[in-house]
Amino acid sequence: MSNTNGEPSNILNSSLNRVFGFDSFRSGQKQTIEQLLSGHSTLSIFPTGSGKSLCYQLTALHLPHLTLVVSPLLALMKDQLEFLASKGIGAASIDSTLKGNQAQEVMAGVRNGAIKILMVSVERFKNERFRQFIQSVPVSMLVVDEAHCISEWGHNFRPDYLKLPSYRQELNIPLTLLLTATATQKVKLDMAEKFAIHEHHTVQTGFYRNNLDLTVLPVSSADKNAVLTEQLLQQSGCGIVYVTLQHSAEQVAGYLQQAGINACAYHAGFDSDRRSQIQADFMAEKIQVIVATIAFGMGIDKSNIRFVFHYDLPKSIENYSQEIGRAGRDGQSSSCITLANLDGLNTVENFVYGDTPELSAIEFVIESIKSEIQVSQYDSKWELQLLQLSNASNIKQLPLKTLLVQLELAGVIESVYAYFADFKIKLLQPIEQILAAFNEQRKEFLSVIFKATAFKKVWGSLNFDTLLQDKSIDRNRVIAALEYLQEQQLIVLETSRMTEVFKVDSVELLNPNLANDLFNYFIDKEEKEIARIAGLVQFFQLDTCLSHNLSRYFDDDKVPAKCGHCTVCRGSVAKLESSNKALWPSDENILSNGQALKAHLENKIKTPLTLESYCRFFAGMTVPLFGRNKVRQLSGFASCEQQRYQAIRDKLTRLGFNQ
Repeated sequence: MSNTNGEPSNILNSSLNRVFGFDSFRSGQKQTIEQLLSGHSTLSIFPTGSGKSLCYQLTALHLPHLTLVVSPLLALMKDQLEFLASKGIGAASIDSTLKGNQAQEVMAGVRNGAIKILMVSVERFKNERFRQFIQSVPVSMLVVDEAHCISEWGHNFRPDYLKLPSYRQELNIPLTLLLTATATQKVKLDMAEKFAIHEHHTVQTGFYRNNLDLTVLPVSSADKNAVLTEQLLQQSGCGIVYVTLQHSAEQVAGYLQQAGINACAYHAGFDSDRRSQIQADFMAEKIQVIVATIAFGMGIDKSNIRFVFHYDLPKSIENYSQEIGRAGRDGQSSSCITLANLDGLNTVENFVYGDTPELSAIEFVIESIKSEIQVSQYDSKWELQLLQLSNASNIKQLPLKTLLVQLELAGVIESVYAYFADFKIKLLQPIEQILAAFNEQRKEFLSVIFKATAFKKVWGSLNFDTLLQDKSIDRNRVIAALEYLQEQQLIVLETSRMTEVFKVDSVELLNPNLANDLFNYFIDKEEKEIARIAGLVQFFQLDTCLSHNLSRYFDDDKVPAKCGHCTVCRGSVAKLESSNKALWPSDENILSNGQALKAHLENKIKTPLTLESYCRFFAGMTVPLFGRNKVRQLSGFASCEQQRYQAIRDKLTRLGFNQ
């Protein structure tokens, strides 16, 4: 078989050995690469740790232009870039951690061909400076890592991922590679359809891993630390203990340290330097046990993780499979142990309920669009700054993004572009000296830009409103000129306050059912997520082989009926229970705390508090309204956090909070 460059497939074997040091391809890798080099976009579904990344890394070496990789996490990018650097492959990322001229150096490397692989987050496409750059360079292939994020049926749906098919069209990228480890049949079909990938070009290797021993241990909360310690002392090598909450990571790690176990906490609340150091120490085997939230593990390329414990219930079967998939990548036997009870169920469910916008909040967003719309003779436009609208509407940023995408899919708004509201310029040379380096026409154009910039001691703020009153001046040309000045180290350019611009269909905006339709979408999504959690609990209590059922969930039917290495096959079926009956505060206490919340917010909000706001207050959920008004300081906050959300709603309804 030969590819589009006329290279026989043995050249791929040669590249594999010469560049990556491997003697042979793993299952599915060669088929993926050959399909891509024959011009076929491909969806590849391999288990965690089966070498998905090599599929784009090796392909990129045989393509003429840039390979653009979209990845959901900075940690994933950094790990991949370190690996590529070790193999002498030109690769870089453009992300928020770049300082000074680093972004310009990356762009220059892409332009001159020194960089073959560029990694970005999906949010980067909203950046007008990046969009202008990426439109100016040829791109051979778009790679979407963790591609299940594009599917609303998936467990990690990211609304911005829905824009990727249109970005691909805009940039005229001929090839797409979708990579994931966790895709049910529904998610698989959804991903392929969105990128028009033919079913013949889906590559799926077996999900089943015979070296992972699956254990479910019913344990009461009071006994968890002791059982965890006892189990860890029986393990050899290093591993991960997953917990749900950040403070749990620190508490459990502290307990293990006192028991003489070399353990360390890890969560997103630590600064990036501290997280990097912990990760490096774990990789170097200076730490035996990492007690972590799910912030740890994505992209960790450590093949000899011997055990993965779940101290708390994972969020879903997909999360569970991804997390245990970090164990035993070297093929050696590894333990996956879940310390299970129903105590943490309310916490996992509350993450779901806390993300559902209220109907009144959705109505607020629609009214905001109506009141802020700018009508011209050509079209109607609406400008948005996400944080500002999140605070005003009391919708968290991620569900607000989902709401905006749903408005786009309903044809109400259409994303046109995004721009930075603030441009700041620091001169590295006097203006006269900068202008002297250019011909008369460019000198005149730059002079106009500098005249529209109000310089203080060090930094100057560019006033685009003033500048663009001259209709002959194009905003994109201004940005290109400023980027060039920065590349030449004549200025330092800083941008902030991302503003998104949408075109609005005024007819669709006036649809009287719009708010209810959107609210029903979120309620449906909420019900699916709660059902997903119930499915997880059901999975842990199955009376047939766990490995078999897990593989079948991910559409792999080439799996033994009995694995022989799970608790069910060993004759033990788990029955999960709550450790203690969660106690309610007295009705009087709840009523007085509700009154205290109402009094606290009396003059700070324009509309009465809703039943959902009270529910979230007693459940201890963080929403924008509570964050900016210091509601967490009130004594009633989280006083019912041990209860399930629906039970809190029922109790407050009975007490008259919905009247």
